[in-house]
Amino acid sequence: MRYLNLIKNLSNWPLYLAVKFGFNKDEPILFITRSGIRIEVPRRLLQTFKEIFMEECYMTGLGHPVPVGATVIDIGANAGYFSMYAASRFKNSRVLAFEPILANFVQLERNIQLNNDSRVIGVQKAVYKETGELSLHYDPNDSFTTSATLFQREQEPGVIQVTAIELAEAFTEYEIESCELLKLDCEGAEFDILYHCGDCLPRIQQIAMEVHAGSEPEQNIEFLESFLTSNGFVTRTRFGRMLWAWREKAVQGRGN
Repeated sequence: MRYLNLIKNLSNWPLYLAVKFGFNKDEPILFITRSGIRIEVPRRLLQTFKEIFMEECYMTGLGHPVPVGATVIDIGANAGYFSMYAASRFKNSRVLAFEPILANFVQLERNIQLNNDSRVIGVQKAVYKETGELSLHYDPNDSFTTSATLFQREQEPGVIQVTAIELAEAFTEYEIESCELLKLDCEGAEFDILYHCGDCLPRIQQIAMEVHAGSEPEQNIEFLESFLTSNGFVTRTRFGRMLWAWREKAVQGRGN
């Protein structure tokens, strides 16, 4: 299935095989999607790219197709691979990509610049339960940070201060009436974001997320799933870390 997705999603898919078997040494690698979106991938981030474009890790459990003209919010966008996937696959979509770490954001902006006609907007901020400054733990020796987290862990010895925005404020600032897909991969911040997002939660139609358990009783996938079902979502989980949620009635009036 991964290789079928590779062929389905990329027009220059043989390049991946050339890289995999050592025939191509490009750094970075430039992939092109079937819809013409260009994506620059440093080799350090090839695994992240594969998870999104080959494994389609955020798509496998969705309850409804993402409609034409969707607004997609990507929290923890990293270098922007899910954002570019959304721009490629969801026709006429607007994508808001939130990424606070500078090295990641620079690569995200590079991918946006390669696609000037896309509707991807990069925002160098974290999303959190409140607007202000936020301390994240990260590995300062890694060229790209894929696991910056609220939780203090041995593998992330560095601490960095980043600017954060509350999800409800982001809805207001970017004039979001309805979010057809909210994607989260934010290393533990997902609990505070969703538990404190207030009146914007009813405007979210579907959620795809990776859950990172913490030490508090409410920081686990079971509690989060219960919270979402109590707020009108149908949920599905996989491997104890992937969670999808959607409203039973699909969004109407925008097509599929």
